[in-house]
Amino acid sequence: MYQYFNAENQIIYVGKAKNLKRRVNSYFNKDQEGKVLALVRKIDHMEYIVVKTEADALLLENNLIKQYKPRYNVMLKDDKTYPWLCLSNEDYPRLFYTRRYIQNGSSYFGPYPSVRTMHALLELIHDIYPLRTCKHKLDEKTIESGKIRLCLEYQMKRCAGPCQGLQSKNEYNLQIAQIKDLIKGHIRPVLQELHQQMMDAAEQLQFKKAQQLKEKYELLQNYQSKSTVVNASLADLDVLGTFEDPDSIYFNYLRVVDGRVVQAHTIEVKKKLDESPADLLEQAIYEFRERFKSDAKEIILPIEPDFALDGLKYTIPQAGEKKKLIELSEQNIKYFILEKSKRMDLIDPDRRSKEMLLQLQKALGMDRLPVHIECFDNSNFEGSYPVGAMTVSKNGKLSKKDYRHFNIRTVVGPNDFATMEEVFRRHYGRLLDEGQPLPQLVIVDGGKGQLSSAYKILKELGIENRIFLIGLAERLEEIYKIGDPHPLALDKRTEALKHIILLRDEVHRFGITHYRKRHLKGLVRTELTDIKGIGEETAMLLLQNFKSTKRIKEAPLEAIEKVTGKAKAKLVFNYFHPSLESNTDAGPIPSCLADKDMENKEAQA
Repeated sequence: MYQYFNAENQIIYVGKAKNLKRRVNSYFNKDQEGKVLALVRKIDHMEYIVVKTEADALLLENNLIKQYKPRYNVMLKDDKTYPWLCLSNEDYPRLFYTRRYIQNGSSYFGPYPSVRTMHALLELIHDIYPLRTCKHKLDEKTIESGKIRLCLEYQMKRCAGPCQGLQSKNEYNLQIAQIKDLIKGHIRPVLQELHQQMMDAAEQLQFKKAQQLKEKYELLQNYQSKSTVVNASLADLDVLGTFEDPDSIYFNYLRVVDGRVVQAHTIEVKKKLDESPADLLEQAIYEFRERFKSDAKEIILPIEPDFALDGLKYTIPQAGEKKKLIELSEQNIKYFILEKSKRMDLIDPDRRSKEMLLQLQKALGMDRLPVHIECFDNSNFEGSYPVGAMTVSKNGKLSKKDYRHFNIRTVVGPNDFATMEEVFRRHYGRLLDEGQPLPQLVIVDGGKGQLSSAYKILKELGIENRIFLIGLAERLEEIYKIGDPHPLALDKRTEALKHIILLRDEVHRFGITHYRKRHLKGLVRTELTDIKGIGEETAMLLLQNFKSTKRIKEAPLEAIEKVTGKAKAKLVFNYFHPSLESNTDAGPIPSCLADKDMENKEAQA
């Protein structure tokens, strides 16, 4: 066990290790960065404690963390107070729910993440067992004095009247023992006991008592049937599932008793030193088992812990029923995250956008929050009809009204770098002239070449220090920054990278759509609009139906008429077939003349 102290002699980190030298050296290697580097810089000296067993080390670590709350240690505690069921430390214990855990000798069961489940269990117990709810101090002297009167709970048969000696202490304690088993999930022995009492009452011809016991037995059976059944062949065991995202680690604990899940609890742990689930697994095992008073001899885990605990078997299943338990635990975590997200969205609808922007600022190393982001791309085909496009994000959301197209004026041929320079010079020159606000972050679609071209113009305009510029290379989704030869690879699961990719995909779509329109209009103007009487609208209609001018040339007059009508169809057909113009102008040839013409041709033949 080792402890790091700062210059003020305060404990800032507590850890444990089998090989102390190797573990401590790992903190001081040259590759450390981020939070670990910040911890190392504050270490003034260290102390260590030798213990006999790994279990002792885990216990000591847990106690020291709770006592000193070191800045760089994670504490496995909830961000809210869940209710507990409490059996008070009295001669005739009371059962009630509370959110305060007081070390006064009382027995606590829980915590219960679902208040509804806890109330259902409490109501069931009160329906089966007549427990007192009054706060009188009951002892033999008070009961013998008869000073306490029977209350309404006794009249309603929800209390057996121990205050008047109508229920012995032994009978009451027998109930308490069964209640403890019931709360812990050991329903089978309670059912067996109730069944035996019912049969004994029937044999003694106490049919009313037997009927009351039968009703309690059926209530308990109904409650048991609603429990999540895993596998009746599985003995008592614990399950601990994990899930990790960039900022947090989640642990879900399932308690399985007699093949049924009787308790489930999930907590979120915010990372402090970029910990992994393996780093906190032993601490989580100890914390959950202590909190839920578990004495199970086996725990199912997704990964192997470094430390062994006496009397506890670790199982890392690869298939079968135990593997399904790990999957069930992970599903509980995902449900927990979903519900938490829904609650937060109700409180703050813009929460996700704010978190994403903070994540992006941190990942890129920006000194300002990127509330205004602009993204650029170019499109052309072999240098023809070059266009630039810009998409915009404001406060973490796409701002389509601010999207812009740029028809390139000065670049001849396929030159992406020169095109990018023209777009930047025109756009940011106009913003400066009009006194409009500049974005905090600008993204160019491409690698180092496009990035350098964009930076050249920002420097030319004198705003290179006012705008954070990055390039996004599509192949590996790598990010390039000015002055950094190595690309930055963001975690693909992060909302920050997803937002950058969304802007890039949007600028692709927006730019290509505009390029296609320009290209199509170019084709229309050069060929079809040269026809006298045919405008752009009719030309576009023809191209949409025939797809190319070649097909229009080859189409029969009747096919063109179906698209444009007779008058315009004649204009188009005569333009492409001038040798047949007189025939189309004269209209159809009369059948009688056609017959004579045929006869003359046959005679000549």
